[in-house]
Amino acid sequence: MEFQTYHGYTVWGHAILQQEDILQPERYGASGTITLAGKLVEASGILACFDTEDEAQRAGLEWARAWIDSHG
Repeated sequence: MEFQTYHGYTVWGHAILQQEDILQPERYGASGTITLAGKLVEASGILACFDTEDEAQRAGLEWARAWIDSHG
């Protein structure tokens, strides 16, 4: 889980392991969360799946920043 501050909000990028079969390579679902003063503002569902945790976390952060930009 990775977080940063953006326009006064705290935004979180999450990587959620999405392994359906033990024989398949690991994939990570991306999601994002936005909080303000410790309270939940908005959270996404799974946005997309990625090959690495870092890619998934970045996608979650990008979603959160875009949400703030479009609702500000």
